[in-house]
Amino acid sequence: MLPVQAPTTASTTWTRHAERYMAAINRDPLTAPHALRNDALLAVLAAALAVTLALLVDDGHRPDALGWALLLVSHVPLVWRRRRPVLVLLAVVACVFPYHFLGYAHTAGTQAAYVALYTVAVTGRALRTVLVGIGVITLSVGVMLTISAHEALGLLKASGWVVAVLFLGVDVRFYRRYVTSIVERAERAERTREEEARRRVAEERLRIARDLHDLLAHSITLIGVQTSVAAHVLSADPERLDRETVAKALDDIAETCRSARGELRTTLEVLREDGPPEARGPLPGLDGLPDLAEAARLAGARVEQTVRIRQAPPAVGAAAYRIVQEALTNAVRHAGPEPAVHVELAERQGVLHLSVRDDGTGPAQGGTPGFGLVGMRERARSVGGTLDAGPRTGGGFEVTAVLPLTTTGERDG
Repeated sequence: MLPVQAPTTASTTWTRHAERYMAAINRDPLTAPHALRNDALLAVLAAALAVTLALLVDDGHRPDALGWALLLVSHVPLVWRRRRPVLVLLAVVACVFPYHFLGYAHTAGTQAAYVALYTVAVTGRALRTVLVGIGVITLSVGVMLTISAHEALGLLKASGWVVAVLFLGVDVRFYRRYVTSIVERAERAERTREEEARRRVAEERLRIARDLHDLLAHSITLIGVQTSVAAHVLSADPERLDRETVAKALDDIAETCRSARGELRTTLEVLREDGPPEARGPLPGLDGLPDLAEAARLAGARVEQTVRIRQAPPAVGAAAYRIVQEALTNAVRHAGPEPAVHVELAERQGVLHLSVRDDGTGPAQGGTPGFGLVGMRERARSVGGTLDAGPRTGGGFEVTAVLPLTTTGERDG
């Protein structure tokens, strides 16, 4: 079955032709395709018009063999009018002036000159166009004065056509430059939108990487500690197996796995959604800090928590939650057995001051650095805050952050 084509109306055809004409007008003549072929066709059409005018218009005697030769040869340089407009104009003038001087039909000899003048105006600067116009009019009037003052006066009156052609060329040139600037602005705007989209994608990837690092590092560390507890109980005194302690350790491992699985599912759902970031669901916040402290206690840390702030913006609360989570994970991993950890959050003068310090040994010297501290600093910067981390003077390790509670930073989580 052949496909049914929509009927082509007259308005549709006219619109297509109009679009083609506008595209031809807006195109830069120096870079237009098939320039030589089109200019050769233009030269032939202009020559045909000149021959017709020479035969029909009675404003001089009909050309003889020399007149026809000068008339036709004056149109040949138009084939290269785009490449060398000024030289083409000089070549045309060199043929047209003898033609007019010999008194042949004057109207027929102006077509090639008008085309050459228009090309000079549309491809060059305004100053060059003005100088060329003045030179052509002065030279033409001077040549006509050698014939008769009456002919010179008539040519001077007709010089308005020269000015009109030059103005047309200048106007078209400025119009093309205006259209080009509009297209360039549109392209820059499109590139800006694409760059903004790429930037948002990169930020989203970084956000997901931070979330996965915080979640997996925290959960795996707790699971490792809880597994070590169960293994120690099993191997310490096999004859007096403490079943309750082993069962509790295994239950803690299972609970940590369930919690990690749920948060991991929430994080990865962002990769499957096409909706806005607001559709991600609730962000972790300050209300989740007690759960972090309890998980660290199950891993063997002695955690004390002081929170003197009731609420914070979602982005700030999420950043504080992740910073505390990573700091507790590092304390459980690096501070030694049963470290004492103090978590403090307080609001002072519209700023959230966060501190997590322990009395442990800190990270081992010469170890492979991870991404925990880098991620915490990125969390703080994402809401316009700062973060410092390093060994304490009296021993142990401390993480401090200052997070503004009125932030325009990105929505994190």
